[in-house]
Amino acid sequence: MLLELLVENYAVVERVRVRFHPGLNLLTGETGSGKSIVVDALGLVLGGRASADMVRSDTTRARVSAIFEAPRDKACRTLLDEAGVPVEDGELLIEREVLSGGKSRAFLGSRPVTVALLRELAPFLGDIHGQHEQQELFSAVAQLELLDGFAGLEDWRERAGELFRAWKRVQGELEELNQSEQEKLRLADLWSFQRKEIEAAELKPGEDAQLENERLVLKNVAKLQENAGAAYAALYDSPESVSTQVRTALKKLEELSRIDGSLQDTVETLRAATIGIDEASDRVRDYLGRLEADPNRLEDVESRLALMDRLKRKYGSSVDEVLKFLDEVRAHLEAVESAGERRVKLEQELAESSQAYGEAAAGMTKLRKAAAEKLAKKVEGELDSLALENAVFRIEIQPASWSEDGADRVEFLISANVGEEPRTLDKVASGGELSRIALALKTSAGGAGRANTVERTLVFDEIDSGIGGGVAEAVGRRLKKLSAANQVLCVTHLAQVAGFADHHYFVEKREVKGRTVAEIEELEGEARTREIGRMLSGQRVTPEALKHAAQLIRLGAESGR
Repeated sequence: MLLELLVENYAVVERVRVRFHPGLNLLTGETGSGKSIVVDALGLVLGGRASADMVRSDTTRARVSAIFEAPRDKACRTLLDEAGVPVEDGELLIEREVLSGGKSRAFLGSRPVTVALLRELAPFLGDIHGQHEQQELFSAVAQLELLDGFAGLEDWRERAGELFRAWKRVQGELEELNQSEQEKLRLADLWSFQRKEIEAAELKPGEDAQLENERLVLKNVAKLQENAGAAYAALYDSPESVSTQVRTALKKLEELSRIDGSLQDTVETLRAATIGIDEASDRVRDYLGRLEADPNRLEDVESRLALMDRLKRKYGSSVDEVLKFLDEVRAHLEAVESAGERRVKLEQELAESSQAYGEAAAGMTKLRKAAAEKLAKKVEGELDSLALENAVFRIEIQPASWSEDGADRVEFLISANVGEEPRTLDKVASGGELSRIALALKTSAGGAGRANTVERTLVFDEIDSGIGGGVAEAVGRRLKKLSAANQVLCVTHLAQVAGFADHHYFVEKREVKGRTVAEIEELEGEARTREIGRMLSGQRVTPEALKHAAQLIRLGAESGR
């Protein structure tokens, strides 16, 4: 239930704070006084779209705050807990700020949240119904959602959505497999040739780099032998080699260290050097032993590298890339070879998912048909109370293409006069009739669905448009009846409806310091009687109008007993 609404710098509203109450809360005022601004502001805190046009001129931001009695619904509490929003003293504070540039921010319990979260919470808090929503009733999607809400099919819809998406995925995979199979079969011969050509070469990772180095060595054997021989002679083999000189120096230092022990570290360093020189000499000697001119081996290496170059020109810039290409070709061929098995598996999965979805859709159809009969009877009963005694309301359910919502198309049909065939809602001639049908649907289906099992705030924006007289009184009675289980906020221009209010608010535009400002005042007693009298007779309120207004108020009070 909405406890309080604070609106600041919103359209022509400078600052308005309104406390609302249980029961039927009605807002009245002259045409263009800003009555619907309250509805629009409430829609904003329930996740409605923000616009820079909402910000009052010469101000930087508009702000709307609403305090609701915290819903006791378990699902709503779970949503709040997951968002980390505390519920203090049984109240829930929601705020929206709209900047002059059009950007907006949302707060829940004074914590920043996403607008998407407000939209998720909205069904637990309130439901706004105006002329725009009446037009939405023409939509087959909206009619289906309303029927499913009445039937309590939320879990069924979720399950059907999962099954439909699974069926659609398998169907897509099978179609893709069939479409690509012919192209893959055409390429299979090419892939087979490529695989045989690469496999015949028996390539090894990094082999090209190794052979390039070997070719370089084989082409330069003489130069390598010359330089390696000179290095070996300098290190070990000549009379003046490094090994001979170091050993001579080591012998002298060993004799000196026997006299002066401080040279012992130097001796050790030189002894280690001799070991290193010997090891280097051995390696150079072994290298020389391996060096041998081999024209046949060079020819083999050249041929091998030429083969690799041909493969690299076709399949990659290195042996490693050629081998990677080979893996891809093998994968393609494996896919072609296993396509038949894959198709059989997908066809089996498609049959299973089709059956599962079909069973779920059939179950939903059965439940929808049963709910459609009950809802149609309830709506006819409500229409009878709204001065449409001869109205016939029907809900037709026809087969439709598979979708996430099932396999049904729902259509609401209405006949407002005796002898006329029921027609679709968009063929209803009178806007007043459509308003009453919308109210009848709201009253009949309003108690169904997960989020509607607790008291909420139902908002009606001029739902009595296009009606008057006894019909207006009937609408007022239905709103009064609806307010027994839900808090109702209603913008009206009809005195017959206003007479049923439990709480009456007057919206007025005034000029303050050269600016137009909208203000809201809760009316009681004589002030309320005078406002209803104005609605009956215009700006000049006559004694007869006041007397009639008092009768309407008395009639409304008696209907609530």
